[in-house]
Amino acid sequence: MEILQNSNVVVGIAFVVFLLVLLKFGVPEMLGKALDDRAEKIREELDEAARLREEAQALLASYERKQREVETQAQDIVAQARAEAEAAKVQGLKDLDVAIARRLKAAEDQVAAAEADAVREVRDEAIRVAVAAAQEAIAGGLDEAGRAKLIDDGIAATAAKLH
Repeated sequence: MEILQNSNVVVGIAFVVFLLVLLKFGVPEMLGKALDDRAEKIREELDEAARLREEAQALLASYERKQREVETQAQDIVAQARAEAEAAKVQGLKDLDVAIARRLKAAEDQVAAAEADAVREVRDEAIRVAVAAAQEAIAGGLDEAGRAKLIDDGIAATAAKLH
């Protein structure tokens, strides 16, 4: 039994026995199954990752589409606001023109009323002067030529004050 004295042979025999024990208990099948299970789990994780990536891309595309829609809506809102501001400006100018025209008309009416008051005052003064002249003529006992002269002077004074 010199063969058993050599450590290399003993290690070799032990190794062969170890392998036979492993085969007997089905360790290679268990390792193969464990590796297959691990490979299947990795494949499932890769499939899940691919599915999640597709969902993320779809979600990103959806958000980009929504962002473009929001930008378009924002541009539409800005354009509408500008149009409304321009319309308000035009309407404001029209309203201002109407207000100015109304105030001019009111000022013209005030001027016409003041002019009418002035004409009335001049007439009243002319009447007062004519009455005073008539009183003088009556009281002074003027002759016919003097009274006619006074009346003509009153008429001339009234005409001068009216113009």
